[in-house]
Amino acid sequence: MKVVLSIKPEFAYKIFDGTKKFEFRKSIFKNSNIETVVVYASSPVKKVIGEFQIERILNYDLDTLWELTKEYSGISEDYFYEYFDNRETGFAIQIKSKIKFKQPKSLQEDYKIITPPQSFAYLSNQDKLEAVI
Repeated sequence: MKVVLSIKPEFAYKIFDGTKKFEFRKSIFKNSNIETVVVYASSPVKKVIGEFQIERILNYDLDTLWELTKEYSGISEDYFYEYFDNRETGFAIQIKSKIKFKQPKSLQEDYKIITPPQSFAYLSNQDKLEAVI
């Protein structure tokens, strides 16, 4: 099963150039069968630019999470702690393998998702929308 994640373009492109091997989240999807993340680069790009396989999902206190991920976080330490402001723990999705599309895809036309997900959207293996969180 797949999820669509909205990611700021500056970070989405770092995933595909290999400088970002962790995608940080304040909350995570409940479905444990998720294997693939479809990357939607948010405004101003507004396109699906690729997919990545999930190696594992880390969930730790912020200091531990930063220590484990900082080398390939793709963000500054200040940005990390600002993002997780007022949180005690956080999630990091570790990227196993990735595919950047030669031609970006449309959320609406290719995935039948009308509005980009604020957090994430589940997709079935047939790339049909199942639920939006």
